[in-house]
Amino acid sequence: MSTPPGTPIEVDGLSVTFGSGAGALRAVRRVGFVLNRGESFGIVGESGSGKSTVLRAICGLAPVSAGQIRIDGAPVRTPRDAAFYRRVQMVFQDPYASLHPRHTVDRVLSEPLAIHGFGDVEARIEQALADVGLGHGFRFRFPHQLSGGQRQRVAIARALILEPSILLLDEPTSALDASIQAEVLNLLDALRRRRDLTYLLVSHDLAVVAHMCERLIVMRNGETVEELSRADLRARRARQDYTRDLLTASRGFVREPA
Repeated sequence: MSTPPGTPIEVDGLSVTFGSGAGALRAVRRVGFVLNRGESFGIVGESGSGKSTVLRAICGLAPVSAGQIRIDGAPVRTPRDAAFYRRVQMVFQDPYASLHPRHTVDRVLSEPLAIHGFGDVEARIEQALADVGLGHGFRFRFPHQLSGGQRQRVAIARALILEPSILLLDEPTSALDASIQAEVLNLLDALRRRRDLTYLLVSHDLAVVAHMCERLIVMRNGETVEELSRADLRARRARQDYTRDLLTASRGFVREPA
């Protein structure tokens, strides 16, 4: 299958299997989708559906047993090289677990710059903090001195500091208080538009996906159930019973258009 021009991510027949023999767990089975440049694309499904495993397979944290992943038309290498991580970064679900508890914000942000040989470290750190709405006063704090929303802003700043074009977002607000979730989602939305970023967002929350994503796939038991547009999601147009059940379960939580 040829990759259309301007396609930053193509996943074709992706399968992920953990273990072997009778005890093998097929976590993802023949999943495929294509993202357009600058698009925000969602993956939804219940816990254990394989949605987060797809993100981990893309960034090299889960084994690909079949299929292919292409970034800008080129198959990704295993292991992932430095060029991949300058182009693709991931924001994890739990901002406290993803930040080293004994590293200051300054160290969290400076380490990727040192690893990848970036200059202008001072200016880049200050700009990264400003981009996520944190001032200089946060630079030398430790994670335990930050609120959950502030920690996730630091995690987003760390992902953006290498100037990637693609962000993989694994339930980026599910560990946050409801009052903070909208702030972080609005920040991510503004950053995408300002930097022309491409997002691949995993969430169990259909309200988050309806707010953030133009298109999405629904997963169940490691497989794709169907693909929907944002308009389909908001109008509750679904072909499959499983998707209709998800929509029914989320009734009252999917935001209507402004």
